[in-house]
Amino acid sequence: MNLENKINIVENILRDKKVAIGFSGGADSTLMAYLASKAAKDTLAITIDNHLLPTGFVENTERVAESFGIRHEIIDINFYDNEYFLLNDSKRCYNCRNLMYSKIEEVAHKNGFDFICDGNNISDLVIDRPGILVTYNKGFKTPFITAKLTSKEIHAYLNSNSIPYSRSTTCLATRIPTNTRTTPEKIQRISYCEDYILSNTNCEIVKVRDNGKFGVVEVDNLNEILSDHKFKQVNDELKSQGFRKVALNLSQIDDDEYIALEFHEGSFSYQLPFTINLENTKKQLDEIERETTEKIEVENIIIHENGLIEGQDLENYDIALDTFMEILSKLRRNIGD
Repeated sequence: MNLENKINIVENILRDKKVAIGFSGGADSTLMAYLASKAAKDTLAITIDNHLLPTGFVENTERVAESFGIRHEIIDINFYDNEYFLLNDSKRCYNCRNLMYSKIEEVAHKNGFDFICDGNNISDLVIDRPGILVTYNKGFKTPFITAKLTSKEIHAYLNSNSIPYSRSTTCLATRIPTNTRTTPEKIQRISYCEDYILSNTNCEIVKVRDNGKFGVVEVDNLNEILSDHKFKQVNDELKSQGFRKVALNLSQIDDDEYIALEFHEGSFSYQLPFTINLENTKKQLDEIERETTEKIEVENIIIHENGLIEGQDLENYDIALDTFMEILSKLRRNIGD
């Protein structure tokens, strides 16, 4: 299915509805808000300011919402007041989304919006992002998943239609290793270091991982750090902020996420980076052919508890990819494993 057909599916899902959107101003929620502004009866963008977001995050959401002519509410929730969140355990991303989506749900209903959606796309389902379970549990709609849109396709549509969006909207708390307490001091240091690199290079995405005395820099353009001795400038500045050593991750950040299968003679296998909750997954499936304590078999697909998905007897690559994408939305993962 081509990109325009997928976009049409999303527009038809949104058409004539009162749509509330969890809105970060990143690529996914920006495209959702843009399409809703064209197709929906009414649109409300809801932004959560949790005090852990990149510089300019809120201001960007205001600009984008205004440019689309849609209603916009900014809700302040200070996550520093939530002791459990600050503990930063392995369920942190699930807990974060649960806190935010509970407030989005409350605000949407208060304003009379009964169709609540987010920007999750199909390629999010092959990445270790446990927050998707909150989306499912709360019954939020996922039009991009229904249309099988990937991050790469979403970026392509935004760019080809000159729709501006922010490439840096992720929570700064994700830069701190799990089971290490989140503090205002750590977040402030991360924010300063990322802003410094953004201001002194042409990088658009910067993440500084805070491992105590050890800082790891990730960027979307390595040449910007490696050229003109900027690496020394960055190294010196980050050390001045308390890092004893500074490392550069040689794998560039690539947010053009897509799904590719290794397909051979009618079969494929794909290892997901998380384990599958088979009991909860079974509730999403229409018909199960066989099952054991370690796997479920449905037509052409075997779902293993360890996250391995196998396909068989598939006519060609396109059918295999579509079948895989279809099963992804039915999987229910474990968290904190």
